[in-house]
Amino acid sequence: MSKYYLNYLDELESEAIFILREVWAQFQNPVILFSGGKDSILVTHLAKKAFYPAKIPFPLMHVDTGHNFPETIQFRDDIIKELGVNLIVGSVQESIDDGRVAEEKGKNATRNALQITTLLDAIEANKVDCAIGGGRRDEEKARAKERFFSHRDDFGQWDPKNQRPELWNLFNGKHFQGEHFRAFPISNWTEMDVWNYIKRENIAIPSLYYAHEREVVWRQDSWIPNSEFLVIEDHEEIVTKKIRFRTLGDITITGGIESDADTLEKIAEEVSGMRQTERGNRSDDKRSESAMEDRKRQGYF
Repeated sequence: MSKYYLNYLDELESEAIFILREVWAQFQNPVILFSGGKDSILVTHLAKKAFYPAKIPFPLMHVDTGHNFPETIQFRDDIIKELGVNLIVGSVQESIDDGRVAEEKGKNATRNALQITTLLDAIEANKVDCAIGGGRRDEEKARAKERFFSHRDDFGQWDPKNQRPELWNLFNGKHFQGEHFRAFPISNWTEMDVWNYIKRENIAIPSLYYAHEREVVWRQDSWIPNSEFLVIEDHEEIVTKKIRFRTLGDITITGGIESDADTLEKIAEEVSGMRQTERGNRSDDKRSESAMEDRKRQGYF
């Protein structure tokens, strides 16, 4: 009798597709949280596979901080047009204008934490009961605590000590009115897995992930891209470097690394030798030891 084997990427793909179909089966109004980064692109690709030949049956939701990379916004618009799905956009600028949040001041000001209010407002306004994210356990210690189905209370808050068991891949999505879930279908993937899968499937990604020349400033041990939102101090020097980004967030907080990796093959080879997590160049995670968990407890992605 012949034996049938799945390689590890096929196993991860199968697991993620199972989670996506389980979300569709258990929830009334799910969305994919789409940032334009590689992980949310991967989740969208997996959703496309999960429901093929039908279209993805739920919309994509993007929280627009107003400080995004232009390349990210263009990629978002292109993929929405290609897939023919609906896009829900929550605007941090509108939250500021409405007095829902206050803009940070100073050299290291960021709109990253302000996204929490905008995200929770968008979830409530659109009656979303499950938001599917691209978080992975290997990214950061707070995300390592996440379950596949992560419960949020009626304030949108996360309590890592009050989550449902997931024995034998049985998922409990029951919740009271006003509560919702976050689902993380690629929780068990590593950064290396993501790049190997992107390479295998030839998935399009923003050009920011490839090595390119850009004006940058050395700050907090990484190269922060120069932009109209960046406050440059007298001792800081704007230089041109060949860099790429391992993770994408706001242009004001996303640090790049010097690199010559301008193809998927070179990126995969480069990542295989990395000893620092990809979020090690995110200045928003350097504010404190528990910066990510503090934000997640309040309702962050």
